[in-house]
Amino acid sequence: MAIKYHAMRELPKKSPYTKGDVFVLIGELFGRGYANGIVDEAKKAGMTIIGTTVGRRDSDNNLRPLTPEELAEAETTLGGKIINIPLEAGFDMELADDGISFSELLKGIKPDAWESFSLDNKRLEQVREKGKARFLKNMETVAAEIRKMLTPDVKILFAHAMAGGIPRARLFMPILNRVFKGTGDKHLASKPFWDSDLGKLCKISFDDVSADTFKHLLDATKEIRSTHQARYTAYGYHGCEVLINGAYTWQSYTPYLQGWAKIRLEEHAINARKDGVIATVYNCPEIQTNSSALFMGVEISLYPLLAALAKEGDSGAADEIMTECKSLLKDEVTTEQLLETADRYLSSPLLKPFSNLQDWPHHSTKEEMELMLKSSAELIEMNKTSKEIVCTPLSRAVFQATGKLIFHDSWSSEEPVTWLNHDVVAKQIHIA
Repeated sequence: MAIKYHAMRELPKKSPYTKGDVFVLIGELFGRGYANGIVDEAKKAGMTIIGTTVGRRDSDNNLRPLTPEELAEAETTLGGKIINIPLEAGFDMELADDGISFSELLKGIKPDAWESFSLDNKRLEQVREKGKARFLKNMETVAAEIRKMLTPDVKILFAHAMAGGIPRARLFMPILNRVFKGTGDKHLASKPFWDSDLGKLCKISFDDVSADTFKHLLDATKEIRSTHQARYTAYGYHGCEVLINGAYTWQSYTPYLQGWAKIRLEEHAINARKDGVIATVYNCPEIQTNSSALFMGVEISLYPLLAALAKEGDSGAADEIMTECKSLLKDEVTTEQLLETADRYLSSPLLKPFSNLQDWPHHSTKEEMELMLKSSAELIEMNKTSKEIVCTPLSRAVFQATGKLIFHDSWSSEEPVTWLNHDVVAKQIHIA
């Protein structure tokens, strides 16, 4: 399915969400990330905040709700009520007919023998169906609980924030470290891994967790749409326009193996629109979070936001970000030097093969990875400490700005897929 490129260029009109309307987060807040931005906006509007949980696994790997202590902590973090029904997605912990899960099965494979893994499609079908049935049942129960909380005439905003899907097995970490961080003899090109049976297992898991949960949400809340006005948002990634050589130019982090699942997520929104459902996947800029730590180099595209802030206007909010960023750099380093280093990487001829949006997602090359990792290390070295770098305030600015943009655009959004690039993010920061 061809995805239409639609970038938000101007700030959206103020949404009509108001006190008493309902905001529902499908997923769970861990640390600070994209979802925090839209949750903050819903609170400012006075909406009733409802959250969900993925649940937890006990010592026997059984999925369970949150304990009273865990629930209290999660509700404090969210600032609202959490429906304590586990919405964990995926199949890696599900038992096949022989009583063995993929997580258990993968324990017997050593990292240097990963290519020996052979995917049993019958086993995969068994556990995948079990995982889907479990999620559907729990999602429908969550939807029923939400219906009980609704009063007539309230508007509802559903925000899908479920992502990930790497099967839970120690085997993956050393392999993925080679894919995303490996240089020299330790480099492992992403395509051979992705084309292997182990890669296929990852791909299907990403699809089930990051993409298909959105469709299941849409299906489970159909009855709610018959009685209330509802909107749906989801977080995507499909590259982002940043300033390169002074011009906004589309680029992406490579290799982004979740990219195929993100395209599948977009397709679910496109199909929902055909049925009259106002659902939008918002492709957001790269940020640095706890979950993105594996992808060293993804943060390089954040630095040009400083240049975008300067290009799009002048405001106290932008000045505060600039001042904080400067305070994190070594005394002898300027923001101009930082931007020059990032631009040198982003404009490198080595990245030319990855510049075609229509061919995305792209697989890595050894030369591209080594340049990216070297550039990332060089940029991090410009900070006073690697524990607190310029990307921290920039990431915060991005998720706060995208939260505002998504919150206000969602009500009258006309496209199933929308890119939020550095230009509109910078504009939003200026009026924050």
